[in-house]
Amino acid sequence: MRRLFETRPGDDGLPGPQRRWALLVMVLGTLMAVFDGGIVNIALPTLARELDISGSRAVWITNVYQLVSASSLLAFAALSRLVGRHRLYIGGLAVFTLASLACALSRDFAWLVGSRVVQGLGAAAMLSIGPSMYRVIFPARLLGSAIGVGALVVAFGIAFGPSLGGGILYLASWPWLFAINVPIGIAAFLLALKALPREAAEAGRFDWPGALLSAAMVSSFVFALDKLGHGGLRLGALAPLALSVVCLVAFVWRQRRAVTPLVPLVMFREVRFSVAAMISMLAFIAQGASFVGLPFLFQTVMGLSPIASAVLFTPWPLALMVTGPFAGRLADRFNPTAISSLGLALFLLGMLSLALLGEAAATGDIVWRVALCGIGYGIFQAPNNREMIGSVPMAYSANASGVLASVRTFGQAVGTALVGLVLALSFGSLTLALWLGVASVALGLGLSLWRIPLARRN
Repeated sequence: MRRLFETRPGDDGLPGPQRRWALLVMVLGTLMAVFDGGIVNIALPTLARELDISGSRAVWITNVYQLVSASSLLAFAALSRLVGRHRLYIGGLAVFTLASLACALSRDFAWLVGSRVVQGLGAAAMLSIGPSMYRVIFPARLLGSAIGVGALVVAFGIAFGPSLGGGILYLASWPWLFAINVPIGIAAFLLALKALPREAAEAGRFDWPGALLSAAMVSSFVFALDKLGHGGLRLGALAPLALSVVCLVAFVWRQRRAVTPLVPLVMFREVRFSVAAMISMLAFIAQGASFVGLPFLFQTVMGLSPIASAVLFTPWPLALMVTGPFAGRLADRFNPTAISSLGLALFLLGMLSLALLGEAAATGDIVWRVALCGIGYGIFQAPNNREMIGSVPMAYSANASGVLASVRTFGQAVGTALVGLVLALSFGSLTLALWLGVASVALGLGLSLWRIPLARRN
């Protein structure tokens, strides 16, 4: 970690000591945004009881945050070029912190959901440009290591959010799930005003039609996946899915004609960028299927308690926390595509071992398989993110960051929907969802091996 803050002649980015404070701002903002995507889940029964609403309505306290965040990532990434990344990130921090206070003060369902909408917008503003901020904070020689830290923070937030929520609920009432963000957010905001690198705003107009089409495309897609997971192949799921396809076609048409497009399609002419984005989505599909499928497998098939299930799942994030930063450092010195391919191969072996897991498996037999998945995913993620962000010109890095955040959201949503669809249709066993994850990783590994010569030539 110390090498991230060393200054060498010819370094771009911030001077070494300033990087430390800028990194702290990024870590705090990202942790709060990611934590709030899952910290509420464990409190939904409590919220339903205290707000006097049904469980199905309470789920929207979580869903609306994810839906708003997912549908506005691309728009905020494009907006950052027109206002400056530091202004957007600081503004996102302020909005998120104020909305967290509003959530904590909520006394009815409508107020809480409305506050979560605003909170989701603040989170999207930060997450959309997080990876690209590392590119202007750190010199190019440390980009892989820096992105590895960012990937570690996201993984930690996703994995430990529910545990943090449970701990807060054990010690205090549900408003503290949101109130805890307020002092942290204020500290991060004040620090960001001094620590984040300044950028001049670019000239141009914001692509409002593209932003609306993007929001409609993503929100209808996520909504369709949620419906598929709860009701199978019905009109309520197929209609928003069709709407998403129509919006996608209209969005691409718009981007080809806009003077300042929301997503410059020229980025996708860079094969390294396009392939890295596709591989990232395939890996997140498998991760999403695993994160939802394994708890069901442990509890409904193997008969384990929720606490035992959580303990058995812990080796995944712990292994990722160890291997992620190490893989990021390797990606700064060696071919990142070869390193990420090695990670995908290990991830594939881990997924295969979980898909072949017997119902009467011993605890130790489960632990090493889950840990292998975490090791593989940790080795894969940071080098692949480095390849994706580093393969486009600096002018497009904010847009690339938005695409990275979007493919993560898409992949996790698809993986979750695969598990829900298996459960809804009673089509085979829960291990079928894991086998679908295996197929997704295998396809990603094939693409990753194919791209290795491309990276060597650049």
